[in-house]
Amino acid sequence: MNPSHSLTVRQAEHGDIEALAPLFDAYRQFYRQPSDVERAERFLRDNLERQQSVIFFAYTEDPGRPLGFTQLYPTLSSIAMMRVWTLNDLFVHPDARKQGVARALMKAAEAHARATRAKGLQLSTAVDNVTAQRLYAAMGYVRDDAFLHYYLRLED
Repeated sequence: MNPSHSLTVRQAEHGDIEALAPLFDAYRQFYRQPSDVERAERFLRDNLERQQSVIFFAYTEDPGRPLGFTQLYPTLSSIAMMRVWTLNDLFVHPDARKQGVARALMKAAEAHARATRAKGLQLSTAVDNVTAQRLYAAMGYVRDDAFLHYYLRLED
């Protein structure tokens, strides 16, 4: 994979899911989940069909060989009475890292949020993911120290 060629980022369509599923599966493995490409493909396809998420992916010459992706989920801010996008997933193939792919994907997410007149983009990352934290700060994201976030685990 060579992102030195002209990088393209576009919104995924149903026909892109088969090519994105292995990359999504690699993302899940990064977070210590077992590989399951078939389930990953089904999950992505269901989200797009139900319009539950928006996926952007980056490639150079061949859209069938994605270099990275980001997946956004819509939510609402009751206080602002506006849409907020959750940038839930961001992953770049190891061979394409440190070449601007993540930044390009995040810019596409921001453009989408602006185009949909959202209040903003929110994301979370692992405490030890310092590389991602540096990118987020460099792109203008501000760490939220005003709220504590809680999670209730219902299933394994």
